[in-house]
Amino acid sequence: MLQKLGFLILLVSLFSCDKRSETEEKIEKINAEFNLVRFDEKFAAASAETLPQLKKAYPFLFPSQYPDSVWVQKLNDSIQHEIESEVAVAFPEFSEENDELHRLFQHVKYYFPEFKVPDVFTVTSEVDYKNKVIYTGDYLFVALDTYLGVDHKFYIGIQEYLKKNFRKEQIVSDAAGEIAEKYVPKPESRTFLAHMLYYGKLLYLKDKFIPFKSDAEKIGYTKEELQWAKANEDQIWRYFIENELIYDTDSNLYSRFLYPAPFSKFYLQLDAESPARVGQYIGWNIIRSYMNKNDVSISTMLRTSAEEIFNNANYKPKK
Repeated sequence: MLQKLGFLILLVSLFSCDKRSETEEKIEKINAEFNLVRFDEKFAAASAETLPQLKKAYPFLFPSQYPDSVWVQKLNDSIQHEIESEVAVAFPEFSEENDELHRLFQHVKYYFPEFKVPDVFTVTSEVDYKNKVIYTGDYLFVALDTYLGVDHKFYIGIQEYLKKNFRKEQIVSDAAGEIAEKYVPKPESRTFLAHMLYYGKLLYLKDKFIPFKSDAEKIGYTKEELQWAKANEDQIWRYFIENELIYDTDSNLYSRFLYPAPFSKFYLQLDAESPARVGQYIGWNIIRSYMNKNDVSISTMLRTSAEEIFNNANYKPKK
């Protein structure tokens, strides 16, 4: 009996691998070409004399409410020059990131054929880490000065939990997250469950959009943080259940378990050991469980209520 069970598991595993390979072969053939504009380099090379030509070529990057004097001042600003210099050192080319973005766009277009591949602009933003990547539909803007490396001097004074993802390896994950937000409806309910599964849906789309990235990179954890979440998944879920948090509508739960922070807030001794956003991690695994156990399309899942997903996910955390 055990031999038969082992053989069955092997067959299912092989079938799953074959199906993934077949899907990836189809995705690799999708045309997702895009224009890459190193605007950071163009602006760094500009002068007061050439500014009009730059504005004419990219008017959407020069809001009309700002006079030319603002841009000329920025062109001559010593801090801006230092930013441009550091970006040039960290990103003398953009080929690897370009390839990953191309793969991302291919995957998005496979799952959402109506997706329009955006032009990609690399920019500087005076280290505006709240807007590292911006996706508008037509354009994807990547602020390279927010991806210079965890220990870069520009990030002194910024909290560790934020700057741990200021690495170029996170660019495609951040881009995938911004695109995913266009497809995942905002939660209509105020329950903790609804908001957990909102983030779970975003992360599930990352599974599909960037399967070539690790789970740690998808959620923005270090390897150690992901290991902690995996090792304690059962305990986290038990805490949520025993404290009746699933259908709780207290918005403080969002900052405790869903939003970026130094750690999650169980109000226990283990808090300092935990990564933030463990509610997102649980929501991700509930969505994965639902999709594994129900024959539904991604678009259907995205429109399905949190309660219906939860009731049909049969989620059982790993012990």
